[in-house]
Formats: sequence, C-alpha cells, structure tokens
Amino acid sequence: MNKAKYDSLPDDLKKVIDDNSGLELSIFAGGTQADADGPARQLAVDAGNTIVTISAEDAKAWEDLAKPVYDAWIADVKGKGIDGQALINEARALMAAYK
Repeated sequence: MNKAKYDSLPDDLKKVIDDNSGLELSIFAGGTQADADGPARQLAVDAGNTIVTISAEDAKAWEDLAKPVYDAWIADVKGKGIDGQALINEARALMAAYK
C-alpha cells in the first residue's frame, strides 16, 4: 500500500489493515501460491506452453544486467531516508530462508 495513503487513514482502518497483513499473511499467501504452482504449471504444459528454466550462468548475467536498476532504486530511496540496500539484503535473506 502507498505509505502516504496508509498514513492518511484513521487509526481504526490502519488497525484493520495491520491486523490482516504482515508476516503471517505473507507466509499464508506464499504457501497458497506454492500450492497452486504445480497444477498451474501442468495446465500450461497441457496447453502446449514451453516452460524454460534458465541456467545459473544466465541468471547471473541477468542479475548483472539488473544491477543498475537496483543501484538507481537504492539511490532514490536513500533520498527519502530509507536504507534500500538493507531492504534488499533482508529480502534476499528471507528468500533464502524460505526457499
């Protein structure tokens, strides 16, 4: 949610959002998505779609190409008082922990 919009809400509505979001909802949503991935993948295969898994080498190349985008975002949010690199590091750590 847009932070400015959230901040503009009355406290009772913020509480509703806070009570229905966060880590527990993320875990639930992630699990629900993971449970749907297998059947959805099979539907795609059955429909004649080609599924491509990129190699680790290609993934690294893509990561290198995306670095300027990350760097620009980090610089942008730094101007807003946010440690973007710390957020990226935390996201990567969480992805590794829940892989």
